Amino acid sequence: MYIKKIRLENFRNYYLQEIEFNSKINNIFGDNAQGKTNILEAIFICGLGKSFRTNIDKELINIEKDFLKIEVEYKNKNREEKIRLELKEKKDFFINDIKVNKISDILGKIYVVLFSPQDISILKNDPSKRRRFLNIMISQLRPIYVHTLNKYNKTLEQRNNYLKQIKYENKSEDILDIWDEQLANLGTKIYIYRNEFIEKINNKIKKIHFNTTKEDIEIKYKTNIDEKKYLEKLKNKRKIDIEKGFTSVGIHRDDFEIFINNKNISVYGSQGQQRSSIISLKLAEAEVIYEDVEDRPVILLDDFMSELDKNRIKGFIENIKENQVIITSTDKLLLENNTKFFNVKNAIINNI
Repeated sequence: MYIKKIRLENFRNYYLQEIEFNSKINNIFGDNAQGKTNILEAIFICGLGKSFRTNIDKELINIEKDFLKIEVEYKNKNREEKIRLELKEKKDFFINDIKVNKISDILGKIYVVLFSPQDISILKNDPSKRRRFLNIMISQLRPIYVHTLNKYNKTLEQRNNYLKQIKYENKSEDILDIWDEQLANLGTKIYIYRNEFIEKINNKIKKIHFNTTKEDIEIKYKTNIDEKKYLEKLKNKRKIDIEKGFTSVGIHRDDFEIFINNKNISVYGSQGQQRSSIISLKLAEAEVIYEDVEDRPVILLDDFMSELDKNRIKGFIENIKENQVIITSTDKLLLENNTKFFNVKNAIINNI
């Protein structure tokens, strides 16, 4: 698949701008703070329903305006379609000018894989970033996953609130049975999805990484639940949860670790190994998407080439040459002949 055109109105620092891409490589270049990343963000939003930079929708609206519109025209297999976002008091999505009822309705329309310098944080400290990576990948391929995850998070919040009421207001513990059963049911479904996709990633990443680095790589899924004893574990931890005021076991605490040559790279890996593993992880994600839907995702590279040497850039481009690629950079990149160039200055885009 590929993005044909994007139209921005009052999005971030843009007032009114339209960009036509080619189906191969597109290089958006210019100085910092001109609006390059905003273009990738707009595409990402129309693919996933939310930004990769903020959770506050109003931040997306141009500071001088009170509404925004983003429209993306794309070709998905043999179909040409468009997705439009309108944001004022609330966020509305339209597919081919027909309003959809919920954000999950747009998932699986535009497949994207994003690379950015901040991706290295996936390996550092916070497990929520690794869960977010899994959630984004799975939601593109299994839109029902988003619905299940949202229901789980809402149920988890209700259970946590009631745990505090038990502790401080002496409410009955018996009502926890309701939330425990719901959490166990929803959490098991999410666990199965995540476990399945970790396995798929592992099947792809081993070959990708070895061909580039000659190192063995493996991803290990970490969870504190047992698929067959989820409910039992919740009940066994009930007293502890009441004392702490939150749910201590469940898929909301899941994580994964990446090992190179049997060593955890978040602890023992060099910066180069960490960067290489993230590249392999994202390339594996792209391959999993392609295998699942038989259509190649759009590759979004946010100032990513600055992190790589020339040989690695060449190898990286070779791996994604079948995909549409949209790259931001501070300088014009010397890539393949089928590259289309766009210069950005003060939120004005010019074809070069």
